[in-house]
Amino acid sequence: MGTPAAAGTPSARPTLAALAVLAAGVAVVASAGILIRIALQAGLPAFLIAFLRMGIAACVLLPVSLMRAPAPLPRRGEVLRMAAAGCLLALHFCAWISSLRFTTVAISTVLVTTNPLWVALASAWLLREVPGRWTLASLLLTSAGAGLLLLGAGQGAGQAGPAPLLGGTLALLGALSGAGYLLLGHSLRGRVALLPYLNWVYGIATLFLLAACLGAGVQPSLPSLSAALACLALALGPQLLGHGAINHALRHMPATLVALALLGEPVGAALLAWLLLAEVPTPLQGGAFVLILLGIGLGALDRTPPF
Repeated sequence: MGTPAAAGTPSARPTLAALAVLAAGVAVVASAGILIRIALQAGLPAFLIAFLRMGIAACVLLPVSLMRAPAPLPRRGEVLRMAAAGCLLALHFCAWISSLRFTTVAISTVLVTTNPLWVALASAWLLREVPGRWTLASLLLTSAGAGLLLLGAGQGAGQAGPAPLLGGTLALLGALSGAGYLLLGHSLRGRVALLPYLNWVYGIATLFLLAACLGAGVQPSLPSLSAALACLALALGPQLLGHGAINHALRHMPATLVALALLGEPVGAALLAWLLLAEVPTPLQGGAFVLILLGIGLGALDRTPPF
């Protein structure tokens, strides 16, 4: 593992180990769409799925933290940033999971993973991380791939969902809030250790989601066995392992590169749907996957240190 970055500044040269951890995290996160679809089909409201996902993850992390040496208390400014990150993470899941009720998994996943575009723009302004030439090239390729995937998303099913405009809008809201979460996490990961950071953020996100459930009239209740297993898998897999690896990567590489790697999620989700649900990608979608993977590879080549 490379030398940890200074406060709020990633390593200029991500190591192979750091890139491998990020790749593993993205692979685990790719299963989220299928698990959410199972929970939705079992009748769970979107807000409740998000609450159970975050709540289970937070409950698993708490005893692990108690068994470790006490971490120094974060400063007031760090607490405020972690609170904002938790709220943005909760909003991300509320918007994205809700979008899956109104449009297809492919369209929703593609739109929610457009956050590299927003991260790249915001990083240049807020974090002074000016994208290098390889990152710019990767943004072009991944954007082209996402556009092709969006065009061909409904070819296999012949429809884009009951309300694709609403679903797409919610997915884009999920992308914007997810970009804000990544940027805040990137600015904090050089100051706050991973486990305390996750405890704060997941705890705040869980409280936010509980308030959202109660405000929407959704009472937390025991779901069916299939929905319970899906939510448990969401918490242990994509949330704890996947997002834990992604937050670890934010300490060692630019936020733009981490967000670019997340574009591998729709590729992984499509492959899982192919294997588990017999949803064979169309040739157009296959070409889009190639562009996205090439874009991620070019982003990994950019080792230009931020200003």
